[in-house]
Amino acid sequence: MFKISNNTLFMEFDGSNTLVMEADADYVFDGDVINTILDESCIYYGSSLNGRMNGARSILGSVYKTPVMVEETNNLIFFPTTAIENEKNVWIGSNNILNYEKKGKNTVVEWKNNKKTEFNMPILSIETQLLRVNKLITITKQRKN
Repeated sequence: MFKISNNTLFMEFDGSNTLVMEADADYVFDGDVINTILDESCIYYGSSLNGRMNGARSILGSVYKTPVMVEETNNLIFFPTTAIENEKNVWIGSNNILNYEKKGKNTVVEWKNNKKTEFNMPILSIETQLLRVNKLITITKQRKN
């Protein structure tokens, strides 16, 4: 199965397939396998999706749309755009975001490779998620010292 890396931009389910977008390639998998990809990637890097979610909730407090630290040394953190049970949820990799801007009710993310992707997510939501990501990084680093 596919492993999340520093090149992974985002993952979404289109109703039939899971689409994984990377900086230099796109992948399509049959069915909704996002949680499998997240779990197997977390396991590959030394934990599980459930363990990473519980750890993030412990650090951040019980939060809605909990970000997942897939791999901590490179701050490889993904956050959901909606409730993770929602079929329309997209998982966005925070480490490749260069910039973002409001476009109507949506948000356009500019990636480090200068490509842009529009998400059905208000800009305030993406800002809140990025604040959670940064808090997760900061507290994790503080606890290691």
